[in-house]
Amino acid sequence: MLPGMNLTVIDHPLTRHYLSILRDETTPPEAFRAATKGLTYTLVLEATKRLPLAQHEIRTPLEPTVGYRIGEVVAIAVLRAGLGMLDAVLETIPHVRVGFAGVQRDEETATPQEYYAKLPDLSRATVLVLEPMLATGGSLAWAVSKAKESGATDITALCVVTAPEGVRRMYEEHPDVHIVAAAHDRELDDRYYIVPGLGDMGDRLFGTW
Repeated sequence: MLPGMNLTVIDHPLTRHYLSILRDETTPPEAFRAATKGLTYTLVLEATKRLPLAQHEIRTPLEPTVGYRIGEVVAIAVLRAGLGMLDAVLETIPHVRVGFAGVQRDEETATPQEYYAKLPDLSRATVLVLEPMLATGGSLAWAVSKAKESGATDITALCVVTAPEGVRRMYEEHPDVHIVAAAHDRELDDRYYIVPGLGDMGDRLFGTW
């Protein structure tokens, strides 16, 4: 956790390995998608460390023992780049419900523009918001506000790369939201891209540059 911030940056060999593949400009879309999935597994494991558990009795082939069951989890994919993280969440937490938050960035002002939102009732759920690139923080702050409007009180954001500007905004607007990331990069450039970063996550996932 960075001092004074709500950010945890994962320090794990697998995270570094997959992040390096994502940063490499020569990585083709199919390898980029695979690396995104692999990296997301490491983010999910960190983000779910404190999931509430309910005890129940189970029986092994030898005797009864105590088992544990996780509660309700909802993942919110921020379109479109958040889709690249969704498969890893679905495979790790098969009973997860999924919401979608569609927002695009105005290239001149970097302000978020909403175009779609479909969320279930979140009042009893642990919520994971999938937003790979936390740049200015506008998109993530908007998605979190939407989640809170749907009743969410326990929210963690999963990000691949963050910038100081975005983390600061999240801390100011949503200090109760924990951010789990693979990297905390230096700054934003004059086009509001994270540097060194990895480019446009959506374009690289789907080959649309």
